[in-house]
Amino acid sequence: MATVTVTPEALEQLGGLPGEIIARVEKLLRRLENWPEVSGAKGLTGPLAGHWRLRTGDYRLQFRVEGDTVIVEKVGHRDRFYEE
Repeated sequence: MATVTVTPEALEQLGGLPGEIIARVEKLLRRLENWPEVSGAKGLTGPLAGHWRLRTGDYRLQFRVEGDTVIVEKVGHRDRFYEE
């Protein structure tokens, strides 16, 4: 079992999403507690190498793993998700 931590930035992004999407993201957060046995997680490449993403519909959740801790860094719509 992993400990899931959500950064303040990701919490703020999550708060701005529609209620239905928040519920779906909360399900993803519960799934992340079973890291590394999480299906659908994709490793990112390029400047985001070392980070992972999970998706639910058109929304993405970006995270990194440090030991037994999963740190969720970003939550958002796919259109603007990979922009910095």
